[in-house]
Amino acid sequence: MLRTALRNVLANKARLVMTVLAVCLGVAFVCGTLVFAESSAAAYRAAASKDFAGIAVTVTPKYAPPGAGEEAPGALDDALVGKLAEVPGVAAARPAADGSATLNGADGRPLRAGRAWSNLAAAYLPGEDGNDSRHPLVEGRAPRGGGELAVDSGTAAAGGFEIGDMVTLATDGPVLKKRLVGIVKTEDSRVTAGGTLAVFDKATAQALYASPGRYTSIDVSAEPGTDEVELAGRISALLPADRAEAVTGAAQATQQATYTDTLTRGHQKMPMLFAGVSLFIGSFLIVNTFTMVVSRRTREIALLRAIGASRRQVVRCVLWEAVLLGLVASAAGFALGLGIASVLPGLLSTPQDALPDGPLVIGPLPVVAALGVGVGITVLAAWLPSRKAAKVAPIEALRTSEQPPTATASRVRGVVGLLLLLAGGGLLVSLTGAKDASEENLQNAMSGCALLVVAMIVLAPLLAVPVIRLTGRLTGRFGITGHLARENALRDPRRTAATASALIVSTALVAGLAVIGNSTGQALDRQAAAGLGADYVIGSRGGMTAIDPGTEKRVAGTPGVKTAAGIADSTVFTGGGVRRIAGIDPAAVGDVMRLDFVSGSLKDLGPGRIALSATVAREQGVSAGGQVKARIGRNQEFTRYTVVGVYEDNPTAGEVLGSRADVRRDGFLPDSVQRILVRTDGAAVSKTTEDGLRAAAGNSPLVQVKDRQALVDEAAGSLADLLTLMYGLLAIGTVISLLGIVNTLAMSVADRTREIGVLRAVGMDRAGIRRMIRLESVTVAAFGTLLGLTGGLFGAWAVGSLTNGAMKEYSLALPWGTLLLVCLVSLTTGVLAAAVPARRAASLSPLEAVAER
Repeated sequence: MLRTALRNVLANKARLVMTVLAVCLGVAFVCGTLVFAESSAAAYRAAASKDFAGIAVTVTPKYAPPGAGEEAPGALDDALVGKLAEVPGVAAARPAADGSATLNGADGRPLRAGRAWSNLAAAYLPGEDGNDSRHPLVEGRAPRGGGELAVDSGTAAAGGFEIGDMVTLATDGPVLKKRLVGIVKTEDSRVTAGGTLAVFDKATAQALYASPGRYTSIDVSAEPGTDEVELAGRISALLPADRAEAVTGAAQATQQATYTDTLTRGHQKMPMLFAGVSLFIGSFLIVNTFTMVVSRRTREIALLRAIGASRRQVVRCVLWEAVLLGLVASAAGFALGLGIASVLPGLLSTPQDALPDGPLVIGPLPVVAALGVGVGITVLAAWLPSRKAAKVAPIEALRTSEQPPTATASRVRGVVGLLLLLAGGGLLVSLTGAKDASEENLQNAMSGCALLVVAMIVLAPLLAVPVIRLTGRLTGRFGITGHLARENALRDPRRTAATASALIVSTALVAGLAVIGNSTGQALDRQAAAGLGADYVIGSRGGMTAIDPGTEKRVAGTPGVKTAAGIADSTVFTGGGVRRIAGIDPAAVGDVMRLDFVSGSLKDLGPGRIALSATVAREQGVSAGGQVKARIGRNQEFTRYTVVGVYEDNPTAGEVLGSRADVRRDGFLPDSVQRILVRTDGAAVSKTTEDGLRAAAGNSPLVQVKDRQALVDEAAGSLADLLTLMYGLLAIGTVISLLGIVNTLAMSVADRTREIGVLRAVGMDRAGIRRMIRLESVTVAAFGTLLGLTGGLFGAWAVGSLTNGAMKEYSLALPWGTLLLVCLVSLTTGVLAAAVPARRAASLSPLEAVAER
């Protein structure tokens, strides 16, 4: 039976090549993603190891917990550096004063400000030779005073800096201006992957990031043969246990590699999702191909049964064919996956987020995955056709045509499909009253959508007849070729439905995502400015940075500004959860924030009093006049706060509103504000006003100035990943559908050789034959597209209810342009898929075709 299987694969290799390609795509995405993940992880580990090369132990300060009172002075000073240098096994002790600094480029715009974690700053600390080995100079000289700095060569190129330029930067709060006197080189992976580096003289760095005479860390290198762990133990014995600790260099390298790997782990999710969808859709092509192959070999299988082959042997024969096919697809997919892995870093890297360079790392997991996925999916998809093959009785050898399904089989299919449809549809409809997107509701939505897709696939053969007869009225306008195309599509509804399955699934996915994405995008547009009465929002780029305290007064004095209200943002712990609290001045906030109160008001807001959003109030079970226990920011003690009002959920206000005095006192950044809401005279928005506000903020790279439209555009930009996913799924579905239709039509042409010969003999020309095959292909594509659109739109309507419960502004909005694109792509797929089969059919000689046996 193994020899028989091998012979069958070789005999049908032209027909099975489409199946190989479909499986190959899925395997390629899986293997490519796994190789990319291993290679990028190895590159990060190598980069991190390079960062900590030569460092055996690092001594870092311990900080008192927030709210623990005044911190003791840092223990890391020159005296400690000297002591560490004398510890047995220590080769050298090198102090550092490191921190973070964000720069403006030469054009005045913030430079790589979206990556605060990799915008580094350090002190230039020369060794005995007068040079800093960690920051070797490339050009110019080292900074010598508080008004000078150096940057790395990558930062200089990105910012357009030259020696002698004045550079604007900020560490936290006030804007600083320093003259660029040198350009250095660095191999820190955080900088080379798209960050920046600013280097100050020792005294300036200490004042900015530690305190005068103190350091932020001390790096210790070991003598050859010294064990890092033992050395760390000796050093720890010298340190004040409450103010400093020792960490090995290996532990730091591992920690940094893990951190940077976590930041980019999302890059792996989308390719793996494409792999899953590709394999899911491709499985329909495999089932269809093996079903058609088994149907064509009915007499052959019957003869095998007649000469003694058992049902089990027939099943094994078909499954062996699937194994051989899967092995070929796995090998091809693995090779293609290596190509995908090699181009992914370039596709996923941006100037702000560059992935590290490194060789491809091919571990055992991608190889095992290629075989498991390629062979496993193919064998599973071929199992049903193999069972069908085993049921072929020897008497079937006397029949010349395939028997249609019995009425009982059709009724069973209809009942099963209807039950699945009712279960999936009922589950989705039950979500229309959902008030939030809870985990349970999301699971029900996913289950409902899965049942709906399965129901459409099960019912597709039964729906094919009425739907194709309906669409056949359009193809009928092409005359006899249109009528023949319709009848050919209806000849075997099961084959037609199986061929259209890939389009059904991909169209349903894309249509559903398109509708949800468009509706959510419009809701985000409306929500971005909802509750905002201000015309501009001035905000810090990160929650751990603050706006210069003097900025609020300067903004208020800017020409054209009517009101400037500073908002102190922090976190509040209440009811077992962490919320965002905005500290406001009730007297000024009315001009810049639109609040719709369900109960109470801001009139009594003050120290010890807060207002809650409707969602938080519902979760806490309180209303205006009630009390909640909470603690703000770094305050370690819970306090009872009186609830003075409950307002409708508002993205500008956040979850909790409190007294600005309370938040500024207890927040993680005391006596600071993180946002300034600005109302202009006559709601004027202009470049002049914006430039004036930026100037009032000192052109700080840590501060953003956005008008209402900029907020809306920023919210819309969050859908970029969803759009990429949507069009990627459309491309995958189109490619696999194209392969499936080509496969089906090719086999259909082979089955109808004599029929085509008769048509040619009675007068149909080659153009008519080609037109008939194309119209049949378009009919199948139109059927799959129509069924997929119906399922996708219904699913989007039902699932959208979850968003509607969580986002008040959400409403169903159909993206007509995208839906039209889906239809055009699907129909174009039908036309392209028919090209080769149509040409082959038209090239048949009438006499030879009629003589075909």
